[in-house]
Amino acid sequence: MTLTPPPLRNDCFALPAGVDWTPVDVALDHLRQTLTPVTLSEVLPLGECLGCVLAEDVHAARSNPPQPNTAVDGYGFAGPVADGPQIMALVTGRAAAGQAYDGEVPHGTAIRILTGAALPQGVDTVILEEDVSSDGEKIAFRGPLKKGSNTRKAGEDACAGDLILPKGRVITPADLALASATGLPELLVRQPLRIGVLSTGDELVESGMQAAAGQIYDANRPMLLALLTQMGFVAIDLGKAADDRTALRAHLDSAASKVDAILTSGGASAGDEDHMSALLRESGAMQQWRIALKPGRPLALGLWKGTPVFGLPGNPVAAMVCTLIFARPAMGLMAGASWAEPQGFDLPAAFEKRKKPGRREYLRARVRDGKVEVFQSEGSGRVSSLSWAEGLVELADGAGEIKPGAPVRFIPYSSFRL
Repeated sequence: MTLTPPPLRNDCFALPAGVDWTPVDVALDHLRQTLTPVTLSEVLPLGECLGCVLAEDVHAARSNPPQPNTAVDGYGFAGPVADGPQIMALVTGRAAAGQAYDGEVPHGTAIRILTGAALPQGVDTVILEEDVSSDGEKIAFRGPLKKGSNTRKAGEDACAGDLILPKGRVITPADLALASATGLPELLVRQPLRIGVLSTGDELVESGMQAAAGQIYDANRPMLLALLTQMGFVAIDLGKAADDRTALRAHLDSAASKVDAILTSGGASAGDEDHMSALLRESGAMQQWRIALKPGRPLALGLWKGTPVFGLPGNPVAAMVCTLIFARPAMGLMAGASWAEPQGFDLPAAFEKRKKPGRREYLRARVRDGKVEVFQSEGSGRVSSLSWAEGLVELADGAGEIKPGAPVRFIPYSSFRL
């Protein structure tokens, strides 16, 4: 079974008329409402599904457990058992996992039973072997014992036909265990989203090469490629494009034929050398979002020959923050996954800050001794701060004054699948 997704509309990134500075939540909600999966689906055996996105709801093919069974080693009989000393005759044979007892256990008698064994007919209660004395022909123990003790009901984990995994879920090792336990040898999943990463700018050279005056080493491309890989996408290196509109057009033409989405850094603003936004504008499907966000205000979004393009700021700190906050959940939807909301934790601040109203801020942060530290400088050119940090502190859009000990929202990098 293969599903073919419809193409994205040319206006999928268009914000409502009159919107100027866009609040973060408005931008995120717009992405959530307008983006749809762009990848095909395929059936894969369970062993190849780890990290894939489910293309349909998954229902149990068989109940788990398929029949009532025992949770312990011991002796099985029909319960309940009254208070006081009890003696029961043992039937010949035993029940073990994978070795069902062929017969019925008469009322008032018991059978030796081992963990995981299906309950024989006539058995609904099990007593621990540590609570029993036996001479091989009879058992003795003390009641009371409730009916159903130390047993598992058929289907108590999942019943045949139950929804066990929802469409859009990214499959984990535990999901594979559940699918296998309920009789599913294969799953319908989305093919992985292929994302090309392109750096732009005459000032960029590859690390290790000779850098002329005014040139810098490209920090964005290796960072973005690694981020996308850790997030479960297929990251494709598209290299570097010079500040030349013809050359950049050729890069985009080539990329559009082999990837599902393009992530660029640099050229997303409206200056003379911001060719990325200019080309997207020429294509007729470009939107320049001025996000009320620090760091990273300009985002150029559009379609190039039907392929979505996310134009990130050139500054590495802003590029990473925008990738985590905007590109990650958006590309997750395009990959067929559910919208990803990063999990944050309220922790006491180990810093002091006064914040102006109007923009949401993300500070590079880490946790030490249960308190949140932030990097000493908020300069968005401090690449070392990204390595120093273990996550982000999110400060709300309004004005605020943070004192040491006040609660702040800390979002660890792990919440972004890093």
